Amino acid sequence: MIWSALETYDFIVQWARVLWKVFALISGDQEVHDVRMLTGDARQAVFAPVDDGVGRGVVVVRRLASAIALGILEDGEQLPPESALAASLNVSTVTLRDALADMRARGLLETRRGRGGGTSVRADEAALRTLARSRLTEIGTPELRTLGDLRMAVAGTSARLAAERAGARDLDRLRDLLDQLASAEDHLQQRRSEGRFMIGLAVAAQSLRLTQQEIELQTELGQVSFGVNRPTQEFRAAVRGHRATVKAIERRDGATARDLVERTVEASVRALVNQRMSLSRQEAGSHDEE
Repeated sequence: MIWSALETYDFIVQWARVLWKVFALISGDQEVHDVRMLTGDARQAVFAPVDDGVGRGVVVVRRLASAIALGILEDGEQLPPESALAASLNVSTVTLRDALADMRARGLLETRRGRGGGTSVRADEAALRTLARSRLTEIGTPELRTLGDLRMAVAGTSARLAAERAGARDLDRLRDLLDQLASAEDHLQQRRSEGRFMIGLAVAAQSLRLTQQEIELQTELGQVSFGVNRPTQEFRAAVRGHRATVKAIERRDGATARDLVERTVEASVRALVNQRMSLSRQEAGSHDEE
């Protein structure tokens, strides 16, 4: 029997949800279950069909790399079989194989042949940084600012609605995600934890559409952010901003929550734009030397 792309996609999503529920029941940890289901929505976005158009293999590389960078696809995790993954992404097997070969060459995937083999994830921070810088040079400054404006709008609306709608469990989950962010020690964990916190904020707004939009923005900008060096003081300022946002949500102060998260997001986008302009100057200098 030959499955359609939608049938294969639904199959992957349903089995992923079953496995995460079993994990939560075995561990008896509701907080772990909540975080897993958070990333479950993100996985749906990762394995969703790619839009028609040129450069679909490039889109697959970007999407999977972003998922690895954000920790949606974890180190050592095995990807679905090529035929199922190609159908889920709505690309040809040839296109998928080219994309996977590209990622193997970059050090982000590893493939083992034979019985029990398959393609698994390698969350190599150096490889992620290299790919992020490459992607950042491809994005024009206007496009980067436009994505930043959209991210500010989504995050701000999520914070405002969370102040109105979030229940006790939503608030507990936000606090837990914030604690994970504050305790993150290296660059990789900091970026991943912040991405999960932002998704959690949209979930707390109890809006499926906002959650999907935030996930898409994290997928688009998450990979790029790994190429930006983040000073310790800037990271701590972001944590303080997120903590203040959660406190405003707890007070049911939607206007303040929106304002605080927009400021924090604006600062991160500004850092991306500055890095992009710096790379442009470096490229211009190297061309002048030639």
